Amino acid sequence: MKRLLPFLVLSSYLLLLLQSCGSKDDIIIEGTLENGAGKVIFIEEMTPEARLFLDSITLDKKGHFSFRYAMPYKTFYNVHVSDQDYIVLLPDMGEKITLTGVYDSLSRSYHLQGGHDSQLLWQLQDYTNGCNRELRGLVALDESNCQLLDAGKISQQEFDEAHNHTDSIYLSIFTQQQKYVVGFIEDNLGSLATLIALYKPFNNHPLIDPENSFEIYDYVLEGLEEALPENPHTLNFKNEVERLRYHYAR
Repeated sequence: MKRLLPFLVLSSYLLLLLQSCGSKDDIIIEGTLENGAGKVIFIEEMTPEARLFLDSITLDKKGHFSFRYAMPYKTFYNVHVSDQDYIVLLPDMGEKITLTGVYDSLSRSYHLQGGHDSQLLWQLQDYTNGCNRELRGLVALDESNCQLLDAGKISQQEFDEAHNHTDSIYLSIFTQQQKYVVGFIEDNLGSLATLIALYKPFNNHPLIDPENSFEIYDYVLEGLEEALPENPHTLNFKNEVERLRYHYAR
C-alpha cells in the first residue's frame, strides 16, 4: 500500500496535467478585439439540431481571449457578442484560429488567421458585408425621397422615377450576390461551408430559393455525401433535401 500510494498520486497528477494541456486534436480559438476590454463574448457549438452553449469569456484588459475545445466532429462554432452580431467558424481538428476585429461590430470588422474553411466563411461574410452596405445606402435613399415627397419638395413622378432606379440597383445587387454564392458553392463543393452559403439571406429573403433552384440543394448534398458522408450535418441536410423534394413534388 505504501508503494502504491506514490503511484496513485503521480497518476492523478499526470491526468490533471494532460487535462490542462489538452490534446493536439483540440481546436483553439483566440483573438484580440478592439474596445473589448472587460467585455464578454459567447461561444456556441452549432449542432444540426440547435446551438449548444459552450462558454462565456471575459476579455482581458487588452481585449484578448482564448478558448480551447475537444471538437467531437467537424462542425460550426458561433462566436458572438450579441444575438445580432456574430461570426461563424468552421475549424478542423487541431486548428488554431486567431481573430481580430472591433467588439462592437464583430461581424462587419473581423479578420482571421488559420483554418481553411473558416477563411472561406470569412470571405463569404466579407462579400456579404459589402452588399449589405450598398443595401443600407439604397434604403436610406428611399427614405430620404419619401421625406422629400411628403414635404412637397419633389413630385410623385420624380419619386417614382427615383424609386424605379433604386429598385433596379437592388435587383442588380441581388443578382450579383446570387451569382457569387453559386460560384462559391461550385468552387468549394464538399465543404460544410457550402451549407452556410446555401442559406445566406438577402435582405431577409433567400438568395437560393429551393422552389426555384432545388437542383443547387441536390448539388450541395452530392458534394457533402462524397466528402463527409457520416458527418451529422450531412445526414441532417440529406433529410432536409428529401423533405423539400417531397414537398415540391406534391
